[in-house]
Amino acid sequence: MSEAIMELERLDELKKLVRDVPDFPKKGIIFKDITTLLKDAKSFRASVNTLVGAIQGTLAGGVKAAPIDQVVGIESRGFIFGPVLAYLLGTGFVPVRKKGKLPSRTEQVSYELEYGTDILEIHQDALEPGQRVLVVDDLLATGGTAQAVSKLIGKLGAKVCGFTFLVELEFLKGRDKLGGYPVFSVLKY
Repeated sequence: MSEAIMELERLDELKKLVRDVPDFPKKGIIFKDITTLLKDAKSFRASVNTLVGAIQGTLAGGVKAAPIDQVVGIESRGFIFGPVLAYLLGTGFVPVRKKGKLPSRTEQVSYELEYGTDILEIHQDALEPGQRVLVVDDLLATGGTAQAVSKLIGKLGAKVCGFTFLVELEFLKGRDKLGGYPVFSVLKY
């Protein structure tokens, strides 16, 4: 069996573990719940290994973003993958949180998401000018959250070098908002 066919079969197995939750967080939204994938050790490991392979450029279609100085994870499920990727890539991890959750001075940005608006914050001293940053989250939908994080990173003088996600809802065209940066997602719907 060819490596490409084995890869597709593995991705199909991972997709089967993502649960659809209708009408969450509000009516009309079908939420892609990854907790059912995360609890399966083999699948969680396969997801992380696929993300790392893409970042390091060993997988076709990867972000090929090395060298990376920092990994920025988006609250809250970006906190699942971000620290693991930072550890495996030998970088630091920087959280981006919702307003009021960080204890020190912050930069903030307001943004629209698929079911409302919100404010994200990052510590003012979290990144240094010129640092190369990989942005990690669990899901790319409309791209509003990732685009907002890109703006926060720019406010600190750092540079986005790529985005990576476990899941991408391609029909929402979120990557179109990400300014031509490299984007990699493991599972596409």
